[in-house]
Parts: sequence; C-alpha cells; structure tokens
Amino acid sequence: MKILVARIYLSEGQHVHKKILERLHDEEQVKGVTMFRAVSGFGVSGLVHQSGLVDISLNLPLVIEFFDEPEKIRQVIDDLHDLIKPDHVITFAAESH
Repeated sequence: MKILVARIYLSEGQHVHKKILERLHDEEQVKGVTMFRAVSGFGVSGLVHQSGLVDISLNLPLVIEFFDEPEKIRQVIDDLHDLIKPDHVITFAAESH
C-alpha cells in the first residue's frame, strides 16, 4: 500500500510535542506515530542543542514521524498548522508491507 510519511522537526523547549501527539492519536487517528529525541542538532539559527551527562533541563531536538494514506497525511498537516512552524515538516512517499 502506498503511504506518505511526515516528519515534524521541533525542540523540547517549544512545549508542543505533547499536544501534537495527542492530536495525532485522539483526533487524527493516524496509522502510526514515533517521536525521536535527538542527542544533538541545530536549526536555522545555527545554535547547537546537545545533551551531556549532567544535564538537568534539556532543550533537545525532537522529530515526530507519522504515516498514513497520502490524502490523510496532507489533511493532518493542514490541521496541525497552528502548532508547527512553517518549513518544519517534510514528507516522503513510502510503501507499507
């Protein structure tokens, strides 16, 4: 089956990842979601965020990846526009087996 995979790039400090996960699960009911916490990363600002052994408060990069049928994913991305910064979502075609 042809699917579309979406990735949302954000950081823990934005405090929106829980809202996005709740919407993807409760309202949008997409087929699958995974959230990854990065060890290190940077965005357009060039400011590097990374973890160390003694970190208490983290602002690490996060990626929320989800998939479903292409039409549904396009609608979900539109529905999440209030929580996602412009140009922080990528999509790519895939197949599920």
